Amino acid sequence: MKKLWLAMMLGLVLILAACGGGEESTDEGTNEETTEEQSDSGSDGTVDASAAEGVYKSNCASCHGGDLEGAMGPALTQIGGKYSADEIVNIIKNGKGQMPPQGGVTDEDAQLVASWLAAKK
Repeated sequence: MKKLWLAMMLGLVLILAACGGGEESTDEGTNEETTEEQSDSGSDGTVDASAAEGVYKSNCASCHGGDLEGAMGPALTQIGGKYSADEIVNIIKNGKGQMPPQGGVTDEDAQLVASWLAAKK
């Protein structure tokens, strides 16, 4: 039963990874700087939590759980106590351990989620 469940989850992860990031690349060059400023932080320098949560739910929750509690991947509830935002971006883009690189995640989205997760201590 565990092997069947694991095979189904792996299949789901592969399907979700293949589906992500297709249409976002069409506008990248036109307003990259304003999009990054608007989505990464508010006027006071804080991370836009709702935007970060949206990116997380679209790209990370299937493995790390909807509430950061962990599922197939480890829990991220206190990940900021272990890694900095830059280290988290590196893990997102290059993978680590059994986590594959998340090539479908834009650099801006990776930075947004990493900044949000780095505050989780």
